[in-house]
Formats: sequence, C-alpha cells, structure tokens
Amino acid sequence: MMSEQWLLLLLADAILIIHVLFVAFVVLGLFAVYAGYVLKWRWVRNRVFRIVHLCAIGYVVVQSWLGAVCPLTTWEMALRTKAGAATYSGSFIQYWLHSLLYYSAPEWVFVAGYSVFGGLVLASWWVVRPHRRVRSSKGVY
Repeated sequence: MMSEQWLLLLLADAILIIHVLFVAFVVLGLFAVYAGYVLKWRWVRNRVFRIVHLCAIGYVVVQSWLGAVCPLTTWEMALRTKAGAATYSGSFIQYWLHSLLYYSAPEWVFVAGYSVFGGLVLASWWVVRPHRRVRSSKGVY
C-alpha cells in the first residue's frame, strides 16, 4: 500500500511540474517573442513555435471564460486524494511549485488577466510576424 501511495504522489508531483512548465512556456514565450524582436532573434518568428504558443494561451483563455478548472489541476488533485494526501501539504517540490503556480484572487481577476495576456500574444502576431513557409523548387521547406 505504501508503494502505491508513493507512486501516486510521485505522479501528482510530475503533473505539477508539467503544469509549471506549461505556465513558464506561455509566460516566457511571450517575453521571448518581444525580446527577440528587439534583439533580432530569428527563432522567435518560427511559425510552429508561434502557433503552439498561441494555442496554449488560447486554451487557457477559453477555459477561464467557461469557468473550467484546468485538467492538469483536476488530475493532480485526484491523484493526491487517491493517495490519501492533503492537497498541497506534501513534498518539497510540491510545496514550492504550488506556491509559484497557485494564488488566491476572485475569479474575474483570472479571467481578465488571462484575456489580457492572450490579447498580448495575439498582438505579437502583428508586431513580430512569424516567418511564412516558403516552398523551394525542390519541394523542401
């Protein structure tokens, strides 16, 4: 039983790490796009990166408008509950990552914040235009 509980908590911590990495990608990705514009970094105009980044924040914005809880949060909490652990009173990793990721505020603050941030990501498509895919005569991109 103890090994099952340990495994569930390990999976919950792994999901929390993935969640923090997702948030870091969205936040730092926007910063990188605008910094890359100023510093002339070519990679910030990569179309695939930009589409994935826009879809990531778009998902968060739509989720907040619908009042939905992030599936990563739901999955993490379910694993912690199944392990018999109190939510967010566990491992060192869990404690610090939770402190970075979650904070208390009225729901409208999150909806407004996500929407403004999503607008900044969308605006970056006009300010820092992604490169168009150009087909060469050999059919290679």
